[in-house]
Amino acid sequence: MNGRFQYPLFSDLPLALKALYINILLILGIGYIFAMIQIYEVDAGRDGRRGLSVEDIKIAYSGSKSDTRLETALKGPMSGMLPAEERATIIHWVRSGGGEADYQAHVDPILQARCRGCHNGSNPHLPTLMSYADVRAVSQLDTGVSIGTLVRVSHIHLFGLTFIFGFMGLIFSHAYIRNQTLKIVAVCVPFLAIFLDIASWWLTKVSTGFAYVVIIGGGLMGLSFAFQWLISFYQIWFFKSPPHQGRAPERA
Repeated sequence: MNGRFQYPLFSDLPLALKALYINILLILGIGYIFAMIQIYEVDAGRDGRRGLSVEDIKIAYSGSKSDTRLETALKGPMSGMLPAEERATIIHWVRSGGGEADYQAHVDPILQARCRGCHNGSNPHLPTLMSYADVRAVSQLDTGVSIGTLVRVSHIHLFGLTFIFGFMGLIFSHAYIRNQTLKIVAVCVPFLAIFLDIASWWLTKVSTGFAYVVIIGGGLMGLSFAFQWLISFYQIWFFKSPPHQGRAPERA
């Protein structure tokens, strides 16, 4: 007698495994929401306008054609860290030549009060703003994210996202989907999206047109996550699978 095993559906699972999956889904869902907030907080406003745009993505990876690194940060991720008038003071100093006398009189007190708690040299991933020379170093034309940073965030995201969608795909595999091709596509699409997203970071560094691919990859990833999460969460709690959908009958 030869048996053919069909992957068990949520209704066939023991309560302990369902409870485990529910907790994983809840934590992953909350984590994904915070990831979206983080992307917005880091990249929005780099072009000087409110909201997250394609121009913000271009500036993040390829740099700005008109602003220095310091200006880009003050318009984008650091915009909420100090009042508008203080941001304007620093930007005016940069654009007026960045003289040391003006720095000591107007810029240094702002940095001391607002910035040096974090930008004190203790974090290698943050620029140091402890001296005039430090600030002048970040007052050069913005060339976007560095190669070293791209390497670091790429390997972190490749490992991290693979584990996230590996767990999500494992859980989603228990879902009842009549069309098996759709189920396979739903499991595979996020891994394609991960490749598109991270590869386009590097390509945008070279050609800003690939910023659109960053958005496409991120969008595909989000849609895939939402699709698998919602179906899995709903079926664990409420869905009763049709009969004979668990282990297939043995046949000679």
